Amino acid sequence: MIDALQDFAGSLPTYLQWFGVMLVAAIPFVESYFGSVVGVLIGLPPAVAIGVAVIGNIVSMLIFVLTAHGVRSKVVAGKQAAKEESPRREKLRRAFDKYGVAGVSIVGQTILPSQITSAAMVSFGANRNAVIVWQIVSIVLWGVVFGVLATLGVSLMR
Repeated sequence: MIDALQDFAGSLPTYLQWFGVMLVAAIPFVESYFGSVVGVLIGLPPAVAIGVAVIGNIVSMLIFVLTAHGVRSKVVAGKQAAKEESPRREKLRRAFDKYGVAGVSIVGQTILPSQITSAAMVSFGANRNAVIVWQIVSIVLWGVVFGVLATLGVSLMR
């Protein structure tokens, strides 16, 4: 999958490759960490690769958070009965209850994409703004870590 995404971003004209990385990073499960790797591997400067990957991931996460907040607001206003949670959602809720917004935001990306964890936290009743802030911290952190590792890996291969 990473090869296909790398081929996509690399096939764009040089002046649009940054935009391709931004689009790639907006995809759940790719996110800022693999987006920054793709950017580094296609030859973008590491700061640009990491920056556009982070921006793409943040934009898509914001769409998910704001949508989940809107849906939750309507459900709470209508006071519909809660549906039984799936096992995966129940596991996320337990982690949320145990570690809070910050912990789930930072560590949650090892299990599920930021878009899904952020939307789930908002649907659990977490403060929308707190979720956004901690998700941005997490997205930047993971993007920088993976971007630096990719840069070091590329420099070792030369």
